[in-house]
Amino acid sequence: MVTAMERRAEDAPAGALIAQWRKARRVSQLDLALEAGVSARHLSFVETGRSRPSRGLLLTLSRALALAPRDRNGLLLAGGFAPVYRETALDAPEMAEMRSALSLMLRRNEPFPAVVFDRRWDIVMANAAYARIVNATLPAGAAAIEPEALAPTPRPNLLRLLCDPAGYKPHILNWREVVRAVLSRVRREAARDGMQGAALLRELAHFPDIAQMLEEADGERGPALIVPVELRTPAGIVRLLSTVATLGTAQDITLQEIRIETFHPADEATDAMLRG
Repeated sequence: MVTAMERRAEDAPAGALIAQWRKARRVSQLDLALEAGVSARHLSFVETGRSRPSRGLLLTLSRALALAPRDRNGLLLAGGFAPVYRETALDAPEMAEMRSALSLMLRRNEPFPAVVFDRRWDIVMANAAYARIVNATLPAGAAAIEPEALAPTPRPNLLRLLCDPAGYKPHILNWREVVRAVLSRVRREAARDGMQGAALLRELAHFPDIAQMLEEADGERGPALIVPVELRTPAGIVRLLSTVATLGTAQDITLQEIRIETFHPADEATDAMLRG
């Protein structure tokens, strides 16, 4: 789903987009001009629409601003140029091999949960252990997640499920700790991707308690080195640690934006319970 913020960004001229990204990165016109090897005056003319940037300048500025490939494509399109990075839907025939690889990775993590999600935190695929968790918290009428299969659209969103009182909240004993840790990560990502991240944070702030957590500083988090997820299950309490991985050397935007979160037992009791 494309947010209103993203639509405004897509419709904006290239100069306005450059200015938005520069301000999101907290970079001055002078510093960006020096990094890109152009005059500050020329950059000012580009941002205000008085000068039309070339394709080469847009690519140079996108590198200087450390834009993700998707955002570089958007900047080129706003300037009237063809995108340079390919984006292929995961359900396309040419993605069959990658779908099989993702399915294998998820299966190998059984009996522990594992999930694949995209840049919007939408669930793309999940193994059987994670699918059971998701399906138990989906709203009435929502399509169930089939293990190791592409989730139907509209896809469940991990952040909404985590923040929604009717989602994961009743099942996570240390919900506040987990949410604070996740929101800290979302804030860091929002600082990098600017527009979409800010829109996502505003949406999450409508859930109970979330606005207050977003206002809290990241500073004091106590002595814990890592925050495990303490999950209430019919068999008892399980404590899980998670790792998040990306696909190395991915040459497609869809694959570059995929993340794979795998959960692992935080103690021997959890390991024995899940294996049993």
